[in-house]
Amino acid sequence: MFDRITVQNKDGKLYDIVLESSFSHLGEEVSQLQVEKRKLCIVTDSNVAPLYLEAVEAQLQPYCKKVDSFVFPAGEGQKNLDTVRELYRYLIQHQYDRNDVLVALGGGVVGDLCGYGAATYLRGIRFIQVPTTLLSQVDSSIGGKTGVDFDAYKNMVGAFHMPSLVYTNTASLLTLTEEQYLSGMGEIIKHGLIKNRSYYDWIQEHTEQILLRDKDICGAMILESDKIKRDVVEQDPTEKGERALLNFGHTLGHAIEKLMNFELLHGQCVALGCVGAVYLSARRGEISMEMVQRVCEDFIRFGLPVSLQNMELRPEDILAATKKDKKMDSGAVKFILLHQIGDAFIDSTVSDQEILDTLCWMLRRTE
Repeated sequence: MFDRITVQNKDGKLYDIVLESSFSHLGEEVSQLQVEKRKLCIVTDSNVAPLYLEAVEAQLQPYCKKVDSFVFPAGEGQKNLDTVRELYRYLIQHQYDRNDVLVALGGGVVGDLCGYGAATYLRGIRFIQVPTTLLSQVDSSIGGKTGVDFDAYKNMVGAFHMPSLVYTNTASLLTLTEEQYLSGMGEIIKHGLIKNRSYYDWIQEHTEQILLRDKDICGAMILESDKIKRDVVEQDPTEKGERALLNFGHTLGHAIEKLMNFELLHGQCVALGCVGAVYLSARRGEISMEMVQRVCEDFIRFGLPVSLQNMELRPEDILAATKKDKKMDSGAVKFILLHQIGDAFIDSTVSDQEILDTLCWMLRRTE
């Protein structure tokens, strides 16, 4: 497979998202960025490096002056300013200047951290996203949001900095663990819930093929999710309005993720947050409880959690954590709710009691 999506703004093209089932055209795509006299530093982690670093280096070396690599320990716990400081030191020691390029090879942690490093090193240098997880291929690699966690608060320090290229090798899905792979479905189902009812239904109709990681079905799924995110980002690149819809499920999800000390994967926490937001939408009379049940069943089919049972979390603690989220608006928690499947809206009137009632329902719920 080979697909290309172009991300634009009012002035024209920003970058391409290229989807392929190998790395075979990566070097050619990067060469279009005029890097023949530039140094490229591949930023990756200790899980991804043994799998793909050598192959990506081999693709890039013929097209640039030099290829280096910066490898840091894998895990959300490394997504912090200390790791960014080490990246800065590496770039300075290897004399990287403003015209050189970083390459983020890995999942969301790598992409966010590398992107933030690129946004802030020498006041901003170019970077390329090469996402290797399903979640990063449909979400974090697209749109220019970069950042790191601060004192366990998710993405609290960051910058908007668009990549120069996103190159997705869909074959990398085959090396993910089952849990990592299915975590990406949290963001994919979210896309259908907020923007496209027919896509949401298509996901459920192709559950078996998705679970089996069917190449063609997964390629079509990633392509559609990328288009949804592309369309939203083009309309609102710095989250002044519509882009906030992409935070559906994240208000509660980020709070749960923090309180669980990142023991749950991001997509799992997003699924929990989506379930809470769907239930809250039903309480507001927007959708039916039957639809809430259907959404829960759809998440369960992909091995994603829909209940807070056995997590030893108190609703009061989750509520308090939402108050420290970067999506607060003048002291109010900004929720994304649903008018119906495929039609989301922003609401800043959700009360603390409504959030607590929702969390209590999620605690009582059995999967």
